[in-house]
Amino acid sequence: MYVGGQMIRARLIFLATALVAVAAQSQVTAVHAHRLLDVRTGSVSDAFIIVRGDRIDLIAHSAPANANVIDLGDATVLPGLIDCHVHLETDWNDFSASGSLRRSAPQKTLLGLQNAQFYLSRGFTTVRDAGTDDLAFGIIALRDAFAKGMFDGPRVIAAGVPISITGGHADLNPLASDVPLHPFPNIADTPDQGRAAVRYNVKFGADWIKVMASGGVLDPFSDYTVQELSDATLREIVATAHQAKRRVMAHAEGAAGIKAAVQAGVDSIEHGTMLDDETAAMMEQRGTWLVPTLETFQREVPPSSGIEPMMVEKGKQILKFQQPAFERAIAHHLRIAYGLDDEPKYTTREFEALVKGGLTPLQAIQTATMNAAALLQIDAGAIEPGKFADIVAIDGDPLKDIKVMDRVTFVMKGGKVIQSQRVAK
Repeated sequence: MYVGGQMIRARLIFLATALVAVAAQSQVTAVHAHRLLDVRTGSVSDAFIIVRGDRIDLIAHSAPANANVIDLGDATVLPGLIDCHVHLETDWNDFSASGSLRRSAPQKTLLGLQNAQFYLSRGFTTVRDAGTDDLAFGIIALRDAFAKGMFDGPRVIAAGVPISITGGHADLNPLASDVPLHPFPNIADTPDQGRAAVRYNVKFGADWIKVMASGGVLDPFSDYTVQELSDATLREIVATAHQAKRRVMAHAEGAAGIKAAVQAGVDSIEHGTMLDDETAAMMEQRGTWLVPTLETFQREVPPSSGIEPMMVEKGKQILKFQQPAFERAIAHHLRIAYGLDDEPKYTTREFEALVKGGLTPLQAIQTATMNAAALLQIDAGAIEPGKFADIVAIDGDPLKDIKVMDRVTFVMKGGKVIQSQRVAK
């Protein structure tokens, strides 16, 4: 009798759980957007966005009778924003190599949680983490925790640990040669090592593979004008990644590194600061994406950041190449996606930099919506039936003044209201 009672109780619990799940799926939310921006065309309309579960069901002229209505007033309503170049586990207040070494993997992961939630509060419902020095892969744990609903956070697409040559832009060992330290698995001085580094990242859950095709600014070793990974190593990395159904993003600032990465078949170029016409034409032909990260070199760096003076000087030197390269990208009709590569509190400033660089406000918004979604191959980036119910409201008209993109009044991610200055009715 006791066993039978247990079985009945278990069945009742199962039935109750199923009913709750069905009720949740049948719950309808109607988001009334008086100013709904179609990011594909730039047109603005008054419409109801009907949300079921985590997806947009349809765009309608009125709300269903049983719907929970959220009225967003005269705010401009956009799809959730997407940043394709963030570093969630970076402490931007202490960028020194010694500071990174002092931080444990749990500390980096908790910092990543804080940064990710800040991005979400600013309307970024998806981010691509562009590489971490956390060999414990805390970024993967964060990605999975957000996906499971353990914490509120953006949808994270993670590139794992960047692949670098010895002494290159992502050589994680800043110590003296006589200090014993185990070999880092992201170092690739040969094609075989490149293949192994890809497999290492895939093994621990990376969604993308990040390579350092050129030197960079924010490290003490490298020269940003110089190609780092060899042609053969880049080709092997791309082939191995694509075989594993992973796409490849390439840090590439100098012209030689950009060209080598494009010829190797990478999917996106990050920075592209010294892009020339020959390589821009090649990118146009191949459909290679550009994530220009314009803002990060345009702001003053405070001494408290821990960034060494020689790195600050490199940043000033490279700035003169940025605008001509971006103009080439526009002239060659390159596919451009949004990426900040800077401290989260500056996250919407890239919109201003893109407009200053030559895009229209609508084109700048497209980089962080439909374009970014296409690069990341996700069902987001537009308010359309079947897409994730990622919805953001902006106080103001960003088509007239792009600076209002930082005035976020409402955030919905996957059908869940994260932030709202308006009350549902």
